[in-house]
Amino acid sequence: MMFEAAGYQLLPVLPEIVLAIGAMALLTIGAWCGQRAAALVTVLAVCLLVATGVIEYLLPRGKLITFGGSFIVDDFARFLKILALLGSAATLVLSRQFLENQSRRMFEFAILVMLSTVGMMVLISAADLIMLYLGLELMSLALYVVAASDRDNVKSTEAGLKYFVLGALASGMLLYGASLIYGFTGTVSFAGIAAAAKTGSIGVVFGIVFLLAGLCFKVSVVPFHMWTPDVYEGAPTPVTAFFSSAPKVAAMAVFTRVVLTAFSGVVTEWQQIVVFVAIASMALGSFGAIGQRNIKRMMAYSSIGHMGFALVGLAAGTVEGAQGVVLYMVIYTVMTFGAFTVILAMSRKGQALEQISDFAGLSRTNPLLAFFFAMLLFSLAGIPPLAGFFAKFYVFTAAIKAGLVALSVIGVITSVVGAFYYLNVIKVMYFDERDEATDAVHIELRSVVAVTALFNMLFFAYPGPLVSAATAAAKSLF
Repeated sequence: MMFEAAGYQLLPVLPEIVLAIGAMALLTIGAWCGQRAAALVTVLAVCLLVATGVIEYLLPRGKLITFGGSFIVDDFARFLKILALLGSAATLVLSRQFLENQSRRMFEFAILVMLSTVGMMVLISAADLIMLYLGLELMSLALYVVAASDRDNVKSTEAGLKYFVLGALASGMLLYGASLIYGFTGTVSFAGIAAAAKTGSIGVVFGIVFLLAGLCFKVSVVPFHMWTPDVYEGAPTPVTAFFSSAPKVAAMAVFTRVVLTAFSGVVTEWQQIVVFVAIASMALGSFGAIGQRNIKRMMAYSSIGHMGFALVGLAAGTVEGAQGVVLYMVIYTVMTFGAFTVILAMSRKGQALEQISDFAGLSRTNPLLAFFFAMLLFSLAGIPPLAGFFAKFYVFTAAIKAGLVALSVIGVITSVVGAFYYLNVIKVMYFDERDEATDAVHIELRSVVAVTALFNMLFFAYPGPLVSAATAAAKSLF
């Protein structure tokens, strides 16, 4: 058979193979031609990421399993992989202006994003602890380097170092948890763990705690959120946009798959952890962002809060909850990508503007950009009828139906508190004293802002296809 080798059916893993081989080919082109090939490599990388998404979509329907059951492609994996691929491709489109600078002109950036995306795809399809760890490390190692990609900027280097050190600590905890689970269940496969862990022995519970601690770091939720504000502020803005989208999608996907498939017999044990983490993240994200003056730090706290909202759906442990998580990640990715594109577009005389006060009077100097940014911020705050409202509606409804009424009430309260800092930015844009005009915005940035803002404004008019796809993805986990 064309897609069989060494006894393994390789068709399910074909998109990852194509992307990995493509990354190696582009690395060869870059090494051969030098930094003058940076633009060409970036364009080819975007095309390859899109092509990989098409291959993923065209894979045969139903569950595809390979590597002895450790790699699975179902509707859930297919949906979130395509979302991660689109997020990575959009990151490379956004980074064009950033890479135009002579000191940052490097073909390696696109290669690292592609290799990290391969790791995300492996992570999303992981069906045992070994594949989970391999995917997580492949994704993370490239991210550590990307965070420090602005080599002449001390903050960027510091961000990369902090991310690496804390990421290594989280990786160790995850590995320790995986070891405990293997020791007490005798298997690494999620299906085997689900069958062996029905009793919820104390060893397995400890293993769940450490495993989820490692995953909490990757989705940057309390109490493993400490790296997020510093890394978001220090890393280049296109990289920050990348961190807040594709890797979050992959990490939340594996978080969902692990608790709903491997620990389906010990719901009470993991549900307590998820509920605590969700409440703490929503509260810290909402209150922590209020005092921020740097908009990237504010968005970092915003991301902590939003991951807490997504975990409200996961805490339900039902099909509706999983559907809510999938929808939340789609809408959050679009919202945050649009917001970071506006932040990236803000510059004056070539200098990036990152303070909230720099947005003063934007409604007079660039009214269309200010309007789209306001719509994205209203959506992030959850104001109806924008997409962000429906994202929260789905997860809160799932939690209420699962009996977690108090959790939903806390979510609504923290959502109201969180609206304050989004509205503050809108107030600065529309009512503060006009500042000097900003530089002209590149066409690709204007396009991304317009598309993301229109998606958020018009989602309510035709949500059917996205909701149906999310429902099918969620059902494949049960």
